[in-house]
Amino acid sequence: MRQKPIDPAMQPYLDGKVILLDKPLHWTSFDAVKKIRLLTGVSKVGHAGTLDPLATGLLIICTGAFTKKINEYMAQEKEYTGSITLGATTPTFDLESEPENFKDFTTITKQDILNCTNKFKGEILQTPPIHSAIKKNGKPAYLAARKGEDIQLDPRKITIREFEITEIALPKVFFRVSCGTGTYIRTLANDFGKELGVGGYLSSLCRTKIGNFSVNDAYSIDSFIQQIAEQKAQGKSKRV
Repeated sequence: MRQKPIDPAMQPYLDGKVILLDKPLHWTSFDAVKKIRLLTGVSKVGHAGTLDPLATGLLIICTGAFTKKINEYMAQEKEYTGSITLGATTPTFDLESEPENFKDFTTITKQDILNCTNKFKGEILQTPPIHSAIKKNGKPAYLAARKGEDIQLDPRKITIREFEITEIALPKVFFRVSCGTGTYIRTLANDFGKELGVGGYLSSLCRTKIGNFSVNDAYSIDSFIQQIAEQKAQGKSKRV
């Protein structure tokens, strides 16, 4: 794609920048990329690791020459916080689909929950959700899943360095996870509920860190829009 002429004030983004964005709920990661392209006028923009629409938190967006660093950022350890709702499952392992298979969770104790986390720490095998973009026979698995086709994905080695329970308010269990690349937190939620014998699904998720980058240092969409407006205004005043 040939780069169209842009506002001179946006030249730093054309040359290359790393933007930390706090992705809003219901936005896709590509929605955020499109917004950055629109605001800056730069066509070469990409993100370093997808966040599902129902997840919020840190999205690293690279522009210009810094898009070459995307794979480097994607390979770094990530931290998430969120909640697992026990006592039911969903086909997508999160709230993209309706809860089903309800079970009584009232016999689950705090110690049961704390002990269960130990089974998911370290290097483990995890099977990605069929409602994901992983390719199966050359096509994204979620396309076949939506048609009701029976598909099987192979388990993968992942690393979960930390899995901490931060609060228990049944049926919800709140957590913090530090993990390596390729980890599906919604699969972790599903597997966690299965291990407890009552089922579970991911009911909220926020990515808080990627390597040394923190969501605490990220722009909201509104604050980034404001910054771009100010940069363009300052550039215009210098040219007058």
